[in-house]
Order: sequence, then structure tokens, then C-alpha cells
Amino acid sequence: MSQEQKRSFSGDFKRAAVKRMEAGEKVAALSKEFSVKRSKLYSWRDALRRKGGNAFPGKAGRPRKASLPGNEPGAEGATELARAQRRIAELERKIGQQQLDLDFFKQALRHIEAARPQSNARGATASSPTSRR
Repeated sequence: MSQEQKRSFSGDFKRAAVKRMEAGEKVAALSKEFSVKRSKLYSWRDALRRKGGNAFPGKAGRPRKASLPGNEPGAEGATELARAQRRIAELERKIGQQQLDLDFFKQALRHIEAARPQSNARGATASSPTSRR
């Protein structure tokens, strides 16, 4: 794709891509699926972490004076909303990370149980006997 043919993505698209990244999907796979450079996905993630709900306002370029924070009526509510959205995003990231941890430990437990020797005798221990020196 040449420099003259820049693609633009909606804020919802970027947020969805970042959400899938945060949920643990491989960045290389997402990059291939969306035909977007991995560095672009990381920059979207970083922007979302820094700015929260205001990360992808819409059109590129300089924002209008009316859309600057503090210039519209009810600006306090907007900043409170942005803080709440950032908190929600942070908690969703934590949940995603915890799910990855749970999946890892479940898989590790399956490997340990599969490697454990099975005992046929009743009441016998399943572990191997101690070595005698």
C-alpha cells in the first residue's frame, strides 16, 4: 500500500482490535487478519491506555475548540466518564490476564497428572518409592 493510500480505521475497530490483544490473542495473528502492521496495533493499545475513552476521537487533525476538554457544558461529567471508562478497561485487562493465568495453570496441572504414575493396588500411594542409600 503506497503512502498516498492511507487507510483509516474507526475508533470502534481500533478498540475491538486492542480488546482482542488484551484478551491474549497473538498480535502477529491479529496483524495478519486485519492487514495492519504490528507496530500500529501496539500504538493503538498505548493510545488507549494513555487516553482511555478519548483515544480515538474520530477525524484526524486538530480538534475543534468546542471539543476540547473543559470547553463544553458538563465537562466534569465527561472527565468522570473518561475515568470510569479507563477503570473499566483496566479491569477488563486484569480479567483477561487472570484468565490466561488460569488456563496456563490448568494445562500445567493436566501435564502433571498425566505424568504421575498410576497405582493399581488399593490404598497404595501413587508416588514412586523412596530410594535407599
